[in-house]
Formats: sequence, structure tokens, C-alpha cells
Amino acid sequence: MPHDIAHLHHVGHVVSDMAQAITLYRRLGFHVPPPGVPALAPREGAALEIFGAANTHADLSRSFIELVTPVQPGNAAGLPPDVRIVPLQAPVEKLPLVMSRIEETSAQLGVWLDRFEGLHILMFSSPNVDGTGNRLTAAGVGHGGVNTVGRPVETPDGLRTEPVRYLEIDGAPEGRVGVVADLDPEFQHTRRLDHPNGAQDLVEAVLCVPDGQLPLLRERYERYLGRPMSTEGPVTLLTKADLPDLLPGEDPPALPALVACTVSVLDIARVRALLAENGLPSRETGRGELFVPAGAALGAALIFREIREGAWDRA
Repeated sequence: MPHDIAHLHHVGHVVSDMAQAITLYRRLGFHVPPPGVPALAPREGAALEIFGAANTHADLSRSFIELVTPVQPGNAAGLPPDVRIVPLQAPVEKLPLVMSRIEETSAQLGVWLDRFEGLHILMFSSPNVDGTGNRLTAAGVGHGGVNTVGRPVETPDGLRTEPVRYLEIDGAPEGRVGVVADLDPEFQHTRRLDHPNGAQDLVEAVLCVPDGQLPLLRERYERYLGRPMSTEGPVTLLTKADLPDLLPGEDPPALPALVACTVSVLDIARVRALLAENGLPSRETGRGELFVPAGAALGAALIFREIREGAWDRA
């Protein structure tokens, strides 16, 4: 029978300087649009003031890589000059709650940055997020229930709001882990997918834990996913001792940690040439794939896998 989680929805790369991160990802061969940042007038008649968090996406066929950074109120340091200001729109009585949630998100991003710059968000995709929530509850996995937020999207007809339904799993020490409803087909025509590196999809996240903790981690993620772990699955779990076998030279600054993600590409030779042209180092993984080390990619190794049909989605 089909499983309610088949693939990744997105990973979140938490960075300290958004302009630098966008430049990096464009050198890696991704189309990355200017970031958006929320803004609100602090008092009646005052100018809009940015705050909270700025983010942008490298969109893929059914997933994306998010770049996100905390923003101090009124402080545009580290944001590119073409940042898109998004005025908060909510009923007056709900604005304090909306502001509080955005400020909480910004504070959490700051905590993660203090730990290390890199991947701190892992979200899976589900065609039935309510059913996934029920399954997780039955399996004893705590979560905050299904919530809905609006994401502003530029369309040919102007700015529209895409509803995003999601849940967050409680207590994952590696960062924010959760499940999001599959991307809305109504908004897919707005996504730019013709990346210079030929990237097609986000196919793997690599999670590393201290030696001896792998059995507990495996059991936890099998409950999250509702199935036994598989080498064809969207998450690879390994210990620090085993990490060099997959990613030679990598040494994460803290554990547990999301140390890498993998994107599928059409032509690995094309990627190799692009990286060399843009002055980015690359190495070979233990599986014979290409990767850019974390030290050259703001704390998160990026693996490129030449496209192939995976067993995970057929299971």
C-alpha cells in the first residue's frame, strides 16, 4: 500500500548573510530569486520596518532548498539590495500573535546559527498531512498538529498567497523536523526550474549522530516515516565514525546534525564543469557521486547525483 511520506519537501539552510548565501547558490548553479522579509509599521503613520526572518528558495520539481536568516528589527545587514519587503496582512486583533510567531522563529534561527551555520530544517512531503498527523500520534510521536500559513508567491497576475499546511515534530535535537502537504499544483507554473546545473529534485538528507546513537536514531525515523529505513529512502543516517566513508574530509562542528543534502541532476559532467568554472571545490563521495564540501558551502555539504529512478517512490 502507498505510504503517506514518499519524498522530501525541503531542507532549510540557515545562514548568517543572505546576500552571501544567494551568491554561493547561484555559483553552485541554482536559480535563486531575491529573498522576502516581513515588515510592519511599528506605530500608526510610521514607515514599514523589517523584522523576523528573510528567506528564499531554490525551487526543484517537487521540492526546494530554503535559504533563511534571522533579521533584527529595522536592520538590513546581510540582505541584498533587491530584497522583497512583504507587509504583514492580518486582522488587527491577530497581529500580535502573528508577530510573536515570527519573532519566535527568528530567535530559533539565532540559536541554530550559534550552534553552527548549515542545515537545521528537514521537512517531508505528504499527500495527506492530516492522515500523517494521525499516524504519528498513534505511533507515539508528539507534534504540534496541522497548521496553515500563507506564503506570498509572485505570479503573472500579481502577488498571490499559497496556503501551506504543515506539522512540526516535537523534540528533534537535529533541528526542525516535520511534514508538509505536497506542493500545490496551482502554483507550480510560477516556479523556475531551468537551473544551470540541471538540478531536478531534492532526493536525500544526510543526518549524522555520535557513535553509538544510530539504533535510537533509526528507530525514531522509522516512526516518523512509518516504514523501515531503506538505502533508497530520503534520509541517510550514519555515525561520525562512518561519515568519512560517505563524505571524505567532512567533520561536523556539532552532533546530531544534518550535514548534507543531495540533489539529482541530468548530467554530472555539466555540474563538474560548472563548479570548476565558478571556482568551487568538489570531491567524490564514497558512492562515486560529486559533492561540494561544507567548508566551501556555508556549513552544508551539497551532493550531486546523476538522475536515476529510485525505488523509494515505487514502494
